[in-house]
Amino acid sequence: MTHPPGSLLPSGHVDTFARDQLPPPEQWPGLLLDRPELRYPDVLNCGAELLDATVERFGADRPAFHSPGRLPWSYGELKATVDRIAHVLTDDLGVVPGNRVLLRGPTTPHLAACWLAVMKAGGVAVTVLAQARAAELATMCEIAQVRHALCDARSVDDLVKAEVAGLRITTFGGDGPDDLLRRGATKPSAYEAVRTSADDVALIAFTSGTTGRPKGCLHFHRDVLAIADTFSQHVLAPTPDDVFAGSPPLGFTFGLGGLVIFPLRAGASALLLEQAGPARLLSAVPEHRVSVLFTAPTAYRAMLADPSWSSYDLTSLRRCVSAGENLPAATWHAWQEATGLRIINGIGATELLHIFISAADAAVRPGTTGVPVPGWEARVVDEAGRSLPDGEPGLLAVRGPVGCRYLADPRQSVYVRHGWNITGDTYVREPDGYFRYVARADDMIISAGYNIAGPEVEDALLRHPDVTEAAVVGRPDASRGQIAVAYVVLRAGARQDADALREFVKAELVPYKCPREVVFLDALPRTATGKLQRFRLRAPGSTGSGTVQ
Repeated sequence: MTHPPGSLLPSGHVDTFARDQLPPPEQWPGLLLDRPELRYPDVLNCGAELLDATVERFGADRPAFHSPGRLPWSYGELKATVDRIAHVLTDDLGVVPGNRVLLRGPTTPHLAACWLAVMKAGGVAVTVLAQARAAELATMCEIAQVRHALCDARSVDDLVKAEVAGLRITTFGGDGPDDLLRRGATKPSAYEAVRTSADDVALIAFTSGTTGRPKGCLHFHRDVLAIADTFSQHVLAPTPDDVFAGSPPLGFTFGLGGLVIFPLRAGASALLLEQAGPARLLSAVPEHRVSVLFTAPTAYRAMLADPSWSSYDLTSLRRCVSAGENLPAATWHAWQEATGLRIINGIGATELLHIFISAADAAVRPGTTGVPVPGWEARVVDEAGRSLPDGEPGLLAVRGPVGCRYLADPRQSVYVRHGWNITGDTYVREPDGYFRYVARADDMIISAGYNIAGPEVEDALLRHPDVTEAAVVGRPDASRGQIAVAYVVLRAGARQDADALREFVKAELVPYKCPREVVFLDALPRTATGKLQRFRLRAPGSTGSGTVQ
């Protein structure tokens, strides 16, 4: 149903911390909930919808999750496991609706089952990366007031080191008598989901916090279904026979959507890989007949560069999704030439849960992100929130069925302005309605009065046959304000020749966009999901052991 911003249904939560920490109604973005597929009932539990309702529609015998070396979990087996874990949560651990439950571990069916169990028990999931360190974990637990944690036994050390006061840690996958799965084995295989409301908080997704204190993004039960009923339903268009796989972990909403929410909503299945680097994805596609692939542009380039590329049968693939960073047109064309598949580019945000601008099939325009996903609106605005003409770069503003709601964070008024979510990206809207990425707003380089978009220069560099990775950032300069500096990774055996690269860029772009300095590196700094860490390249002395020319 459609509700004005800040107007909430009666809560099904006993612990109302998450709802109490929502930003004030006047700081919410406008919400678009008038499409028929987005009119959810007032009482809604997304875990029950994704699992119980899917079993009712498609049956319990269909495969739900695959993992290497094991037989697939059927939907019936998954439901029984989830319901037993939910019983442990409520009967043994004392979790009440609204309690925050931290989830930590590699991407496995058991971690996904824990997430679904928290949903069905009415808890609030706080899924974090297995690689998160003690200090990061302590901060997130403090912000979200976490008192319960379900943790893979192999990932428990840093959580213990975090020394979170009052945190009860229950491990799974170990051999101890109190192991979650051992406890669950004695529980009933049926659990009646808590009657949460459509706008009770279901999860708190933390931003990476690389430039400051992490921000917790509050998302409702209806939000979880909305990303499946917009991007997945209308752009991805999955079928029950699809097999999903990808590199993003479940601690990121890109992975949670692509590997759990979307396949379950469609009655499909997902391959959950603990290690999902490019080489592993290449072998997993033919081994498990993967048909829908989620990963970052970096991984698509790395797969293409793999020496054993031609030995893999990728004919099962029908959908390839790219998000997390800008998809260069050169990468898109190279993938299409090698596979015949048109990558579905997209932009999403933790604040908005998943992808909101994209395009598929014949609607794809290489070099652009796409058009607003059905159910979403987008425009390009200036700092005052005024719409800019087509062709003029400005801030990307979006709104749809999901909106940014930070957990008690003053930065809410920075992200939400004039009723729109301001993503921090600079975009151009083309006259045909397509949105073209320019740069992150803080990645625009202004040199001697000229605006230089780093990703545009990167795209040009990547068209050079010797360049496998490139990142372009601004560096302070006394005479020009800033200069463009290119960090480049070359293919094995290629000669480091900065002058040749500059001449190549000058033939592709106007000369003022040519990098003044080129730094050759063995690898670019990236996050666990392959997202480029530009802030590390902008830091003083960032050349490290690289060669500067």
